[in-house]
Amino acid sequence: MNKTSNFKTLIFLISSIFSISNSFSQDTVENGKYRTFSINGKSGAHIYSGKTLSDEIQYGYGALDLRYSWQPSTDTEWSRDTGYAAYGIGFYSATLGDPQIFGNPNALYGFVNFFLSNPYRRNTLEISPALGLTYNLNPFDPETNPLNDAIGAKMAVYFSVNFGGAYKVNREIDLLYGIDFTHFSNGRSFTPNYGLNMFGLNVGMRYNLNAQQRKYDNNPYTANVLPARFQRLARPKSPKNEYNNSLDLYASIGTSQNDSNAGTSHRYGNFSGIIDYRHYFNKMHGVSAGIDFMIDGSLAEQYPDPADHFLLGVHGGYDFMFWRFGIRVQLGTYLNDDRGKGNFFLRPAIQYEISKNIFAQMGLKTTNGAAADWIEFGIGWKPFKW
Repeated sequence: MNKTSNFKTLIFLISSIFSISNSFSQDTVENGKYRTFSINGKSGAHIYSGKTLSDEIQYGYGALDLRYSWQPSTDTEWSRDTGYAAYGIGFYSATLGDPQIFGNPNALYGFVNFFLSNPYRRNTLEISPALGLTYNLNPFDPETNPLNDAIGAKMAVYFSVNFGGAYKVNREIDLLYGIDFTHFSNGRSFTPNYGLNMFGLNVGMRYNLNAQQRKYDNNPYTANVLPARFQRLARPKSPKNEYNNSLDLYASIGTSQNDSNAGTSHRYGNFSGIIDYRHYFNKMHGVSAGIDFMIDGSLAEQYPDPADHFLLGVHGGYDFMFWRFGIRVQLGTYLNDDRGKGNFFLRPAIQYEISKNIFAQMGLKTTNGAAADWIEFGIGWKPFKW
């Protein structure tokens, strides 16, 4: 059943790739439509902070990772901001241990591949963050799966970051190698939620192709061959942002469970309201500082008075921005009683500019350092820019 499901997923993914690739790019014949397909094998160890799975994860994990990417070749805002970073979709399938406990997890995700080395080098360094959805998990159940204190739902957020290199073997083939970190989490939307964290090595191959070749000359014996890979240009220095400072207002909601709610549908509401001052060094880098007004409904179990569910905090952060996206990391602390949540919290988030003044953001608010508190989804507004 799982093999059939995986096969259908692969067929759907491949069909989607080819249908999208026919219409996604506006590159010309002169520039080419550059694409890549890669396959990676991954293996490593679990980083685990739970209580019941130590024996089940002692042998580590193995995974297969497939990726299809579009390589920009024209002078656009994306190309200038990112140094011609490639972007694409991927499929991940892993063996974590006993499938009766963990399930047979697969993931579909989007990724961006940033090039860290100068052009023209035969060996280039790359960093690639990815975000998507993990499915086919076997969640905690007090009767049928009581050992799984890592995941409380059949699906979870998929996040990974890979740092590695690509060695150009020949015209079409790259040898890939690197280290990677992968994380599955429900963000306390379902409990238990110690999460699955994997750190390991990977090795693979990447095939480079020019999708314009079949239009240019489709004869399998032709000598009229277009370049298979794009010779990217050196990334220019990040230009100044059109404004140096902004005041942002952001509101978000989420849900969470306490450990006592594990295996049930009972959940609590959460809210964050943030006033943020942001300074932009340029279009790629910035810093922020602000005030956090938070309401955590899950505190009702210990604090019956609704007034005790209110939390007040302050934070500082760093923003990495490219095109309409921003990757944000904030470190904060509480100004009132932390209600047992520890001295500080983190808020990693991804932001997307809907317009020049409106943005959407998805993030994770943590507790006691890096433990998940709740996942939040929200909308923000920039009323002042100067």
